Amino acid sequence: MESGERTGIARLRGEWGALFLTGTPQNLMSSWTDLQALLAQADYIASDDLSMALHIATTLGRPLLLEGAAGVGKTEVARSLAEVHDTQLIRLQCYEGLDAAQALYEWNYQRQLLSIRAASEAGEAGADVEARIFSEAYLLERPLLKAIRQDVAPVLLIDEIDRADEEFEAYLLEVLSDFQITIPELGTIKATARPHVILTANGTRDLSDALRRRCIYAHVEYPDRATELAILAARGPALEHHLSEQIIGFVQKLREEELEKVPGIAEMLDFAAALGGLGIKDLTDDPSGLQAALATLLKTQADRAAIPIEVAARIAGRAA
Repeated sequence: MESGERTGIARLRGEWGALFLTGTPQNLMSSWTDLQALLAQADYIASDDLSMALHIATTLGRPLLLEGAAGVGKTEVARSLAEVHDTQLIRLQCYEGLDAAQALYEWNYQRQLLSIRAASEAGEAGADVEARIFSEAYLLERPLLKAIRQDVAPVLLIDEIDRADEEFEAYLLEVLSDFQITIPELGTIKATARPHVILTANGTRDLSDALRRRCIYAHVEYPDRATELAILAARGPALEHHLSEQIIGFVQKLREEELEKVPGIAEMLDFAAALGGLGIKDLTDDPSGLQAALATLLKTQADRAAIPIEVAARIAGRAA
């Protein structure tokens, strides 16, 4: 990287670092294009729409809701943002049955029982024992509590919020409104540095209107050809340009087929690495090798059956 380019990136990091960590722009001229450039330095190629939405969410201190198919790179937005600003990424993975205790905090019950037993043997009074076992030393932080107790604003990724129950979604909305959590034994804990929140959803169920109103919104699509080529160049193995063009053309045409699990960006990168490992220089030269590499793209038996060697060769010929 040239000296002037390094200086420019350092300036952008300084301006966006102040905005990100304090929630207030240091330089109002900092724009979504600056953020887009920083994300590119972290090997995340963000579209204009996504960069604008992320810029607005950061500036306003609002959560960003990202919707889109699985594999389009929603989770990587949070990872890259944390890398850009050298801050912690805290992830809450949502699933059916997730409740507040698993997302906020729990008490270390085993340790509490051992302490109670030891206190009983030592003849300690009940009030003193209760005060000790419900202290910080026995508290187990879960992602939401951990996020609001950081001295430096972290990136809080709430992944696949649509997999959680509606009851948890409603509770989460309260936490995101106030950024404070009340623990009866310890009192109310308020955010030291307001987390920057990114929520992702794959369309498993409809999200509430209340949550959508609270968030800045962006829909993440599969990247276009030029963008996916840039992603492959940034994050994939070193390949000849002709093969890179073939890989992107093949994967994008494969996504047009009727598949149960459409290959995402991560699968495309695995496919490129597999081809490189097999020594394939052209997709049309080795149909058997190409078929073997499809193990990185097609993840169900039905999809493997739908793309036999003849179909894969035909798609490769169209992508050449």
